[in-house]
Formats: sequence, structure tokens, C-alpha cells
Amino acid sequence: MKYYNLKDSQEKVDFRTATIKGQGKDKGLFFPENIPQFEEEFIQNLHQYSDEEIAYRCIKDFIGDEIPSEILREIIAETVSFEIPLQKISDRISILELFHGPTLAFKDIGARFMSRCLSYFLKDQDRKVTVLVATSGDTGGAVAHGFYGLPDINVVILYPKNRVSAVQEKQLTALGENISALEVNGSFDDCQDMVKQAFANEEINKKLFLTSANSINIARWLPQQIYYLLALKQWQTSEKEAPIICVPSGNFGNICAGLLAHLRGLPAEHFIAACNANEVVPEYLKTQDFKPKKALATLSNAMDVGDPSNFVRIMELFGQNFESLKNKISGYSVNDEQTINTITEVYKKYKYILEPHSAVAFASMEQYLNGNPEKKGFILGTAHPVKFPDAVEKAIKVKIEIPESLNDLMKKEKKTVEINSDFEELRRFLLDKN
Repeated sequence: MKYYNLKDSQEKVDFRTATIKGQGKDKGLFFPENIPQFEEEFIQNLHQYSDEEIAYRCIKDFIGDEIPSEILREIIAETVSFEIPLQKISDRISILELFHGPTLAFKDIGARFMSRCLSYFLKDQDRKVTVLVATSGDTGGAVAHGFYGLPDINVVILYPKNRVSAVQEKQLTALGENISALEVNGSFDDCQDMVKQAFANEEINKKLFLTSANSINIARWLPQQIYYLLALKQWQTSEKEAPIICVPSGNFGNICAGLLAHLRGLPAEHFIAACNANEVVPEYLKTQDFKPKKALATLSNAMDVGDPSNFVRIMELFGQNFESLKNKISGYSVNDEQTINTITEVYKKYKYILEPHSAVAFASMEQYLNGNPEKKGFILGTAHPVKFPDAVEKAIKVKIEIPESLNDLMKKEKKTVEINSDFEELRRFLLDKN
């Protein structure tokens, strides 16, 4: 499988190179040269396969022989080594709980897969690699945990000051060793822009072996297809019709992976991009005018993205055809008041605790189903409620207990370096660290 640069189609690389480089010339994202199709028999009989076998079959064609099958199976086994249950909330809305991994967030899947692929590819290198990543919340913790302690890999994480929750901050700042956290006076978009500038900077790239672990990286983006298949495996045990799938959307890597799986043969009636007040994509779906904006801070902070990087991949999936895209995706915007009200109402009615991102998804799904009363579907639960105690406890008037797995982490000291949203400060940090 080859991958081409969406900004320069002449630049084509293999999976290994795309994983190590992160992005191509002119900050372009890599995209697979062809879309391998699932066998119909495989999709119809998912219940006959183990989760590991489903995950292996999902991803193997994108990697080819670049990782031996026995090594790839080991990587897959570690990637999906925790429960990913599809739980019913109401008669018409279920939730895929993606928060049972080590950092209680959906990004554990992509981060674990990528870290292990990168470690395999770099095992014979004689120089250290710097993994540079921007986070709006959960990416940082998942990447920190995934790469923690791996030899010859340093991780530098940028996150917006005062815009991540206490648990999220501890997960990305308390590990130390090969993990460095930069607390940026700015928004996630500022962090992401600085990371992109670093990858384009000749001086930094001469001195550092640089790669990214954001969803712009092929090895972070592609494995997210896996849990859509695992959801369908469970969905098929009780439902005959294809589901509506509603995805909390910020940088749009998650829903993009779901759409990729769908175009490969995953049954899905429709997709919903559930956004908070950062409504660039919902507005685009109404007007066909894509206008990036400065990110607004909300309760669902991991979705506070005003210029979603992965949307270019979604457009590529649909051949730049707006009508095809609009027929498959609806976009909704949910404000903070609606978010809190949704958490409150769902807890009252169903005794299920949503966190802000899944609440945005639930509210969006309800809006869609109100106009399509014969349909059913599931939302993606992307984080554990404990990561957002202020919002959740305000809504349900019940204290969220911290899972035992986080007790030791929460006692650790925060280790950060504070910088302004100024690329020069990031440049100095990277070069001095080297």
C-alpha cells in the first residue's frame, strides 16, 4: 500500500515512511492510494470472529508486508486488549464505550497501535526520535501512556493552558522520563499550528528525527476503523437494520475513520458529526462554505477545534463531491447549556452517566431521530465521566468516584514547561532539549 500527500500527489510513500514522517511536504496529510474492500462474508459473520481477528483483518491491507504478520498480530492484541462494549441507553440509542483502556479515552486504541508500529520501525535506528503532538484533551494522555518508557523515543506534548480537565492534565504531565509537556498560553488550534510549523522547519528537521502522534498520522488514524467493526459485531446480535452512527467530532479523525470503514463495506445508514459551539463543519454542510474560525472554549474541550485537520481526508474520501458527502453526513452543533441539560435528563431517565462529549453526541442523535422516528443507532462514548467531574457533577448532583487505576496518578506532581503560542519558543525548546 502506498500513501500520497493530499497537497502534492506526486509524493508517495509506504506505511513505514508515512508513520515516521507524520505528514508530507507543505504540511500535507497522507492518504491511502486505494481503499481495500471488506469481504461481504466477513461483514455478515462478524460474530464468528474474535475481536483480535476482526482488528487484524481490518488493518492488514494498509500495512502489507512492512510488518510481519506475527508481529502485527502481537501489536493488534495489545491494541484491543480491553473491553469495548456496546451498551443500550434507550430503545433507540446505544453507546459504544471506548473508555475502558489505560487512559480512559478512545484515543488509547490509535495511540497504542501507533506507538508499537513506530517502535518496530525504529528498532534498528541509531538516533532518537522525537514524537511531537498537540492535544485538546485526551490525545496527550493516550500518547504519553502509549510511548512511556519506550527506548530511543522522546515525546513532546503541547496542550492549551486551563482548557483540559484535571484528570486529562495529570495523564499528560505526571509521567516524566521521556515525556515532556508544554503548557501553551493559547488554544488547541495554536498548539496544532505550532506543531505543523515545527514539521515544516528546516533547522529542526536537520537536528531532530521528528514525527507526530496526532490523528494526522496514518498510524493513529487508520486503527480507529477497528472499533466501528467491533460495534457492528455487537449491533448485529439484536438489530437487522444498519445503524445511524453519531460521532463527537473535533479534529474529525474519528468520524473520518468510520467513514473509511463504511466505504470499505461497513453497513451504516447515516453518520452524524456531533459538534459543540465550534461548528465549522455543520455550517459547511449547510452552506458549502468551509470557514475555519478561532476555537471557542467549551465544556467538551477535546472538540474545541476551529480548523479540523482531518476534514481534508473526508473530502478526499468523497472525491471532493459535496452532494455525496452531504447525503452521508449530517452535522449538529450543541452548546454548553444543552450539554448540561442532556447529561441531567439522560441520568434522570436512564440512570446512565454521560460526559460532555458523549452528551453532545446524544443530543445530536436525538435531533436526528426526531426527524427519522423509524431509525436506531449508536453514539461513540469517547471518554470516562471522571475526566470531566465539574460538568458531570453539576448536572447529576452526584460525585463521580475516581477509578482505582487513577489513584496513584492523581497524587503525582505535574511537570510542565509553560510557553506562549509563539513558534520561536517551541523551536528553542526542541533544539535545546536535543
